[in-house]
Parts: sequence; structure tokens; C-alpha cells
Amino acid sequence: MLDLNFTASANPSTFILMGIPGLEDMHIWISIPFFSMYVVALIANSVILLIIKTETVLHEPMFYFLSMLAITDLILSTSTLPKILGIFWFNFHEINFHACLTQMFFIHAFSGVESGLLVAMALDRYVAICNPLRHSSILTNAVVGQVGIVTLLRGLVLMTPHPFLVRKWPYCRTNVVPHTYCEHMAVVKLACADISINTLYSLAVIILTVRTDVTCIFLSYVLILRTVFSLPSKDARWKTLSTCGSHVCVILTFYIPALFSFLTHRFSRHIPHHTHILLANMYLLVPPMLNPIIYGIRTKQIRECAAQLFMTKIS
Repeated sequence: MLDLNFTASANPSTFILMGIPGLEDMHIWISIPFFSMYVVALIANSVILLIIKTETVLHEPMFYFLSMLAITDLILSTSTLPKILGIFWFNFHEINFHACLTQMFFIHAFSGVESGLLVAMALDRYVAICNPLRHSSILTNAVVGQVGIVTLLRGLVLMTPHPFLVRKWPYCRTNVVPHTYCEHMAVVKLACADISINTLYSLAVIILTVRTDVTCIFLSYVLILRTVFSLPSKDARWKTLSTCGSHVCVILTFYIPALFSFLTHRFSRHIPHHTHILLANMYLLVPPMLNPIIYGIRTKQIRECAAQLFMTKIS
């Protein structure tokens, strides 16, 4: 049982993460797929990074962006899963106040970074298909590095106000967070203050980021499709489109769980709370697990390099 005793203070020393309210008796069973997905995410993303680092044939923009995506996925999953498993396996519900703010910052900041990287990868596909002769001159290593830095800075800067806003409010009701991790709105709702500024800023950042990123991706693919369907051969059209298949799958893997989590959390009062929590966890668990698998299966260069690396290791 959780200790619900709480002394009012501006900043509590700890928060208590409940886990999944209403499914406490199922925590040990839920931990099995969660742990499995985390292990797959760690191994698959690490293998992707190792392959890209060691195989010089993969030292090109698409794979540089893929390595950035793998690092982001490792940060996202590692910022949440160890603590979640601690709750499920050992009843380690307490989290230090500042550790909670740090976790909150990493989750939201690197979710924004991942969204930005999907835009960068769409840009790479656009240049590769619509301007193939200028691809290497447009997306140089310097440009790829600059795009990565801008994407990182955007995520960090936009999410920096979140922990500072959470820190400024007094907490006099309870320190029990009905969630598996320190999700921004789940924490700030515990404050004894008008949290309108948190709600409005969070909503504005989400709308600005997602709308901008989705619009850029959409426009990129409109231009890509226009170029593809102007090709004379059906085989050429199919071969060109197939180079975008992995990226499209990764986009759907990231945005669909995020969209469901966002919509159910903010606009549906009839969905059980544990469903909200499970969807929020899927949003952080599924993309890091599936992204490297999708690229590993669908990208010929990665498959061949992985097979070569594996055969070298066992020989």
C-alpha cells in the first residue's frame, strides 16, 4: 500500500508514483511485455549504432539521422523504463522531487527531438528523390550536424519552462502521482494553484511542434509523390517509393500512439484512467522498440552489414 500521508509544502521532497491505478494487482504481469520491449529497444538501437559506426558505406545523411534517432530512442526509453520496472517489481514508488522534474524534462524534450528528427529524415528523402544529383552537395556532413543540433536545441529550449513552472507551485493536497512516470500534467494537477499557464503553454508547444513537423513531412511527401509519379516506368516508381517505406512506418509508429494518448488524455472523460496510462506508456515504449527493427528489416544496406558483422563475430 502507498503511504498517502503528506505534509503541505512549496516543493515536496518526494513524489509517489502509483503505477497504473486500478491495475496494481496486474503490475507484475504488465512488467513482462514492458521489460521485453525495453530489452529489444536497448539491443536493437545499440546494434544499429554499432553497424552505422563501423560500416563506412553507411556514412551518409539518412543513416546519420537514423543514428540520432536511435540515440534519442535510447534516452527516451531509459528515462522511464528502469523506474517503471522498479515500481512493478520492487514497489519502489518514491521519486525525488528534482529527479521527477529531470525525468519530466527528458521525456518531453526528447519526444520533441524525435519529432524533429522525423522531419529531418523527410528532408533527406525529399532531396534524395527530387534532387538526386545534388543530394551530396546539399546534405553535407556539416549540414547534417547543424540540422541535428537545431533539432536538439529546439526540443530542449521549448521544454525547459516545464520543470521551472512545476517547481514554482505549492503542493498542499497530495504527493501521489497517478502515473507510472512524471508526466507533466499528471504532476502539475497536484498543485494548489491556478495552473492555467502550464496547461496553455503545454498545449501551445504540442500544437506548434506537431503541426509544424507534420506539415513539413506532409509537404515533403507531396513533392516526393509528384516526382515519383512523373517517372515513366512502373518499376522505377515502385523502387523509388520503397526507399521511403521505412520512414513512413516510423512516422506512423511515432505519431499514432502520441495522437491517441493526447486525444484520450484531454478530450475523453469516459475512457478509464488506466487506459490513459497504458497509452502514454505505449507512446514511449513502442517507437524505440520498432524503429530499429523497421529500418533493419526494410533497409538492404543495414541487413547486409548486420549479416556481415554477425558472421565476422562468430567466425
